[in-house]
Parts: sequence; C-alpha cells; structure tokens
Amino acid sequence: MILLKPRVESDELKIWRLLNNRMTLPDKDKKRFIYMEKGYQGEVLFDQLTANLQPDFFIINDLCLEFNNSVFQIDTTIIAQDRVFPFEIKNYEGDFYYDDNTKGFFTLSKDEIKNPLDQLKRSKSLLSPLLKKHGFYLPLEGYVTFVNPEFTLYQAPLNEPIVLPTQLNKFMKKLNQTPSNLNERHRKLAELLISMHHTDSPYKRLPPYEYHQVVKGLTCARCNSFIPSVNGKYFTCLCGYKEDVESAIIRSVKELQLLFPDLKITTSLVYDWCMVIHSKKVIREVLKKNFEVKGERHLRYYI
Repeated sequence: MILLKPRVESDELKIWRLLNNRMTLPDKDKKRFIYMEKGYQGEVLFDQLTANLQPDFFIINDLCLEFNNSVFQIDTTIIAQDRVFPFEIKNYEGDFYYDDNTKGFFTLSKDEIKNPLDQLKRSKSLLSPLLKKHGFYLPLEGYVTFVNPEFTLYQAPLNEPIVLPTQLNKFMKKLNQTPSNLNERHRKLAELLISMHHTDSPYKRLPPYEYHQVVKGLTCARCNSFIPSVNGKYFTCLCGYKEDVESAIIRSVKELQLLFPDLKITTSLVYDWCMVIHSKKVIREVLKKNFEVKGERHLRYYI
C-alpha cells in the first residue's frame, strides 16, 4: 500500500489531553475526551492492519470533506483500481445488539448509540456526487469496521457492510486479493481528495477554559505526571523517563501555544507555566535558541 496521508493526532485531541491532565473535567466533558481517545486508538489499530496491504492501494487517512454545504468525515479511504473503499472505524467495547425493527444499535441496557451505518451511508451519499463532479466515476464500497476485540454485537445484520473484530483478519486477506493496478488518474483522484481536506474540523468542541483555571507545572513526556523538581540540565521522572531541560521547555512552549494561541510567549509566562525551572536565564536562552524573537527588552516575545 502507498500511504498518501498519514494519520496524525488532531490539535483537538492534544488539547483535550492537556486539559484532562491539568484540570478536573465535568463528567460530560470527561466522557467526550475518553470517546475521542478511544476513537483515535481504534483508528491506529486499523492502520496496523492496512499497513500490510498490497502496494497497489492508495490509502488516505482522516479526510474531512465538504459537498453542497455539508461536511463529512471518512476515517480511512482506500483507492483501488476499480473502486474506492471508505471505512467508518469504531472502537466500541462491550456488549451491544442490533434491532432489526428500528435499524438501531443499542447497549444491553437498551441505551441507543449513534448508528455507524447511518454515518457511513451519509459519507457515501456525499462522496459519490463529489467524485462525479470532478470526473471520477469509481463505485464506492464502504464498511463499518469494529476493531476492539472486546466488542460483541448480538443479532448482527447479515446484509449490512459490517466487519466484526473476529472477521478483521479474514476481511483484510480478502481485501488484499482485490485486483489493483493504479495509474496516474488514481493518483490525481487521491491528490484531489487530499487537497479538499479541511484541516480545521467544524466538529471541534472544546470545553471553556482560561489560563488561571489550569494547573501549572512541568509534566513528564511519557506518563504525564507532574515533575516535582528539576536540578541541572536533566531530570528523571518517577516512571524512569529522562529528559533534558531544553527539550522540556520547548515542549512546554508548544503546550502553551496550543492551549492559549492568543497569549504571547514570554520568558515570564514560560517561567510561570513550568514552575519547577527556577532560572529565568535558562528559559530565556532556550527561547532565544529555538524560537524567533519579536519586540525589544520588556516587550520581547517569541514565536
């Protein structure tokens, strides 16, 4: 396979992680964060399966597209010789059942969940005319894939494009046997989709937060725990992870830029954010070395 657009963690997910570590999220926000985190982990698991596919597939991850003023997302898109495969990936865990009368998905406690088949149908209904508008008439063959091995779907419909965890390996083998001989037109299709990708998803939903609300301090890059003290050029977390102070300061600046894009990065701000680095001179030297300096003296900031 040829990976044309790799999967990357969204800024939204990165912000949620930082907020989860630095403040107490309300229950509804905590649930959303966990849902997003599990969703991303499921997509990464699916990527591990597609990594073993034949060379003559183009793979595009995380597409956010728009057609007729409607925005839609596709977790993974695979372009083969004679068709396009859009995948809706779910990392649900636990026992669920499908109600054939209502065509809905439910937990065993009868709580209805968002129907992934409807999500797939919507994506296909928008992707198909979008492709035709640009002169591409390849048929779509979409699937909802459940990747968590701890997921069970009772009364699973036989006539719907669902791939259950126990079917994943067999499905990938079958997919890998799909005849495919890509040419320049297939590449143009892939490049078109990537060019239309919306980098800033309109679905982004973050809880309200302000600088004074979040816990300050230097955190471990591995386990996210707060570092109690820093002495010298290196520090070692209780988990065993070792990092140099310069790298930690740069990482802290990137956190600030992500969480508070409107704040100017100054020596004092980074000093306050890190807390356990007690030398403003050290922070200033790292900022000068790794970021562009703007302004003069007491008005100096870094970008």
